[in-house]
Amino acid sequence: MIRVVDSKISVDDFNYLTDKVGWGTRDANIIEEALNNTLYSVSVYDNDKIVGYGRLIGDKTIFIYIQDIMVVPEYQGQRIGTQIMNALLRKIDEYKKINPNIRTYLGASKGKEKFYEKFGFKTRANVDLGEGMVLF
Repeated sequence: MIRVVDSKISVDDFNYLTDKVGWGTRDANIIEEALNNTLYSVSVYDNDKIVGYGRLIGDKTIFIYIQDIMVVPEYQGQRIGTQIMNALLRKIDEYKKINPNIRTYLGASKGKEKFYEKFGFKTRANVDLGEGMVLF
């Protein structure tokens, strides 16, 4: 039985998911800090097994970032990612009560852009903004 839960996940579950989707794992202390600084997160379980996750980071008033949308590969194509996105977007709608013009960003994994376009996201180049950038 698939169920979606508003919840913080464990470091082990986070690393399990990132490893399953091909992102590797990170030091437990780093993940714990990241999870502690998450505004909101949603987890998806098949019975008691975690199969999906997504979270929001940001300041809740000017900027929100949708982060770490992950679905275990054998569960992809079953609308689990859609359920995660819908839950996150409902939470963002709550934040919009404070500022209706809150800007919501995400960084799509290469090849996953079309999935996010279904929710109304556009590439920055298509909305006259500068290119997204990253510092490593």
